[in-house]
Amino acid sequence: MTLDAFTAFCKSLPQSTYVCQWGGSHVWKIGGKVYAIAGDDNGEITGVSFKVTPIAFHILKEQPGCRGAPHLASRGMKWIQRTSAETMSDDELLTYLRDSYRLVAAGLTKKLQKELGLSPAVPKGFPS
Repeated sequence: MTLDAFTAFCKSLPQSTYVCQWGGSHVWKIGGKVYAIAGDDNGEITGVSFKVTPIAFHILKEQPGCRGAPHLASRGMKWIQRTSAETMSDDELLTYLRDSYRLVAAGLTKKLQKELGLSPAVPKGFPS
């Protein structure tokens, strides 16, 4: 996946904000909370990390081209880093990024969800 495609997708999600931090990582947030982190080399994504459900974490961490996201999974957080398209296509990655966005948005306070215009579009729990 190209950095441009990743950026365009994340930018399309409502109230999504971007910051470059942590040594040049491309970080996307909703309500100030991170939902996606990507590194790149000359415009090509080298790795992208995103939040997942506990079940997805258990399954994905064992798949070729995926692993527990460094610095996040090691702290008990359910984050996966996709390092190659070996078992997760770009289309599947976009689905996981959308789910990560929804998981993080669902964890925001109800007040913040309402301020961002997300409530009641983001129900508590895992949205479909």
